[in-house]
Amino acid sequence: MSDIIHLLPDHIANQIAAGEVIQRPASVVKELMENAIDAGGQNISVIIKDAGKTLIQVVDDGKGMSETDARMAFERHATSKISSVEDLFSLRSMGFRGEALASIAAVAQVELLTRQEGTDLGTRLRISGSVIESAEPEACAEGSSFSVKNLFFNVPARRKFLKSNETEFRNIINEFERGALVNPHIAFSLYHNGTEIMSLPESGLRQRIVNVYGKNINQKMLTIDAQSSLVTVSGFIGRPDATKKRGALQYFFVNGRFMKHPYFHKAVMQAYEQLIPAGEQPSYFIYFTLDPATIDVNIHPTKTEIKFENEQPIWQILLAAIREALAKSSAIPTIDFNMDDVIDIPVYNPVKASKESRPEPKVHVNKSYNPFEESSEGPDNQDSFDWTALYKGFEDDKEAVQRELASIPLDKLSEEERTVVGKDTREVTSLFSDEDGFPSIQYKRHYILVGLKSGLALVDQRRAHIRILYDRYLENISQRRGNSQQILFPEVIEFTPSERALLPSVMDDLRFMGFDLSDLGGGTFSINGLPVGLERIDMVKLLRDLLADVMETGQEAHEKVASSLALSLAKAAAIPIGKSLSKEEIDDLLATLFSSKEANLTPDGKKILTLLSDAELEKRFK
Repeated sequence: MSDIIHLLPDHIANQIAAGEVIQRPASVVKELMENAIDAGGQNISVIIKDAGKTLIQVVDDGKGMSETDARMAFERHATSKISSVEDLFSLRSMGFRGEALASIAAVAQVELLTRQEGTDLGTRLRISGSVIESAEPEACAEGSSFSVKNLFFNVPARRKFLKSNETEFRNIINEFERGALVNPHIAFSLYHNGTEIMSLPESGLRQRIVNVYGKNINQKMLTIDAQSSLVTVSGFIGRPDATKKRGALQYFFVNGRFMKHPYFHKAVMQAYEQLIPAGEQPSYFIYFTLDPATIDVNIHPTKTEIKFENEQPIWQILLAAIREALAKSSAIPTIDFNMDDVIDIPVYNPVKASKESRPEPKVHVNKSYNPFEESSEGPDNQDSFDWTALYKGFEDDKEAVQRELASIPLDKLSEEERTVVGKDTREVTSLFSDEDGFPSIQYKRHYILVGLKSGLALVDQRRAHIRILYDRYLENISQRRGNSQQILFPEVIEFTPSERALLPSVMDDLRFMGFDLSDLGGGTFSINGLPVGLERIDMVKLLRDLLADVMETGQEAHEKVASSLALSLAKAAAIPIGKSLSKEEIDDLLATLFSSKEANLTPDGKKILTLLSDAELEKRFK
């Protein structure tokens, strides 16, 4: 029998490696930025075309390479950072395994232009699908310029599964921000299709965060700093009053490298326990510095998952550092009264007050007055007594109405009214029943009880309103129309780069739902109008939450994006639990709900109503 095991050709092995390291254009940006940082670049530019599908170019002013180094850099497992096994346990650089450039060159057309310090000429190297096409001397600036064109040109199946340009560019922005946040001493710039997206000068860490996410974040950050022989924890955490339900900025960095760590995230959330509402998330930018020998960054191809030797002690240090920062900042807000122009009220003097005695006010009561006596102006008018007025204010308290009725002499009540005062257990609402049968009433300002031919229905008022508003907003989008309420004093919102990348795909839908936004340039917009019914809502927070919903769910198709926006807006505008509704509002809510094609469930699958059949009700009384 012949042998069946053989070695893969290099170009196939490189493509397999590329599948682990290069998942999308953002992966290329990450690897090239890390190489530029390791090369000592102080000014790094990232130039993108068509969300990286056409071009990804990273230019730095670092050390540069010789012609031999330029060729070797694209070989698998070629590295300048490891010469012995011990080096694997003392790594402080970003890239070290020598896989990135070989993987990129296997699935793209790459051009490298590089020159070392002190040399007159540099090198231009062209590679396509792992094959070196040309290598020649070239006059160029000191440093390196990597141009990656037509990513996955030779792997059409991989290219087919790339997402829309908006989604891919958002991922590029995320990788760019991670590199910029951990290297504030380096100037970064990002361009997309010839437009400057971000320009970040060299700065301190706090200023770098402000430059990336806007000046509003500056007042919302608290400093943390904890030093021990095991680890140094530093950075910033968000104030408890600046938490978000979604879209919180949460970053961990260790030794200058971004990482994901659910275990440490739990420590952060435990520190905020009882300080923030359930479901809210704080923002944080937390930096760990520790001995590289105590961590393993080589457990994942993208090196974003890191194993710590002393996870539990570091967890405790992190928790203590955050709690200390929250305590120092007086997490519980204080009340600061403005004393300007305050009225000067003199201090009460009991001696002086006794000398200036004033007569005690007297109340005159007509003890002979009886509101239930027959009116002298006409016949018995007991039937015109306003029982509805008596009932008003006691919708959720049947006993209060019974007590009120019990205070009235029995000889002044009708037979039906006496049954309420007596031992009869009929509902008080029987006094106010419509001629058509059981009325729709509100229960505990949360549910609506409505009598149907098949039994008794209990409707969740908030969920019902969410369904109604969702259908309305979705119809406005599909019909390309929306009612907008203009704002007397427009508000200004400054979108982050990630939000700006998403705006083109959702701007039309926002307009059809009723938002009126004006572009002021530089990622700043003026909010001139809102959908009708949202006038009292924090419009800036609402818009950010809407965009965060779309980003978190990763929606692609227009219909899915529209559905996500409509649902988020419906939840923001729906009546809250605890709101008292008038009879007219209840009737209108139910009529609109039951005319919906899907009255049983909310758009996200939650039950709106439940039905107790007549047979089930009778069974309960047996």
